[in-house]
Amino acid sequence: MSTLVVEDLRKTYPAAGKAAAVEAVRGLSFEVRRGEFFGLLGPNGAGKSTTIGCITTLVRPTGGRIAVDGIDVVARAAEAKRRLAVVPQNRNLDRDLSIRELLLFHGLYFGLPRAAREERALRLLRELQLQDKADSKPAALSGGMQQRAMIARALMHDPALLLLDEPTTGLDPQARRALWDLLKEQHARGLTIVLTTHYMDEADRLCERLAIVDHGRILTEGTPQALRRSLPGGRVLDLWARGGAPLGERLGALAGVQGVEPVTDDEAAHPGVERLRLFVETQDGLLDRVLHEVRAAGAELDHVSLAQPSLEDVYIHLTGKELRE
Repeated sequence: MSTLVVEDLRKTYPAAGKAAAVEAVRGLSFEVRRGEFFGLLGPNGAGKSTTIGCITTLVRPTGGRIAVDGIDVVARAAEAKRRLAVVPQNRNLDRDLSIRELLLFHGLYFGLPRAAREERALRLLRELQLQDKADSKPAALSGGMQQRAMIARALMHDPALLLLDEPTTGLDPQARRALWDLLKEQHARGLTIVLTTHYMDEADRLCERLAIVDHGRILTEGTPQALRRSLPGGRVLDLWARGGAPLGERLGALAGVQGVEPVTDDEAAHPGVERLRLFVETQDGLLDRVLHEVRAAGAELDHVSLAQPSLEDVYIHLTGKELRE
């Protein structure tokens, strides 16, 4: 059974003044099974935030259907809200309340009896490793602890679905990994989680299945392993060469090379270096043929490596390399 069902979701923001209408989501469909850890990935402007807004009832869809735990979020918004919880990217803890008071107040808002509120707050403080900070106010906590407090607050009313919007943004590596472990523990207890993130390693480590979204549509969906296998050729050869004629077209014509992409990030740090990513099949003599073409072009090889494709390779291959605001 699915905890979240999104069918043919569409959202168009109408024209305003000189600004044209914006079709933010264009027929997007996916399901998240009960107990699944699902990732929603995409560049800025891809439609992720609008989709999350529609799921949480903050944005009214132009068309389509969304159901949370079988409840239609448009027709029965109040019921749907009780079945989901959201941890936004920006921390919004009340600075005048202690962490324990934050949890108890949230439970009261959702109508939990006093004994249930206190029992649940105590359990979540222990599970999220916040029991020593229960009487502290948010300003006294580190960024990682504040994020844990937000997750604890979100879980107070025992939601069927937890939505996490880039939960580790701004955290140091140790805090990120600690939060990963805590999310894995909650998932192991049966919680259904939907994660949006720009960290591909985070999605790879946490998500059982994910969808990559761009321009309001799903480009691909599947397990991280299946998506990595979907790249042309199944292997990635990174090559840096200095001087000589451009290599992209020459190398793309070689047997065993399924595709070539220029790597343009951080060009200023590598002046005069042509950096290419080749999607290749592992064939006998492939590397020799590549090196022959590099020499024939009059270029000097600076770096070459052959590796399994990463989730980031899949993401860049599908969504492109340009920066977006």
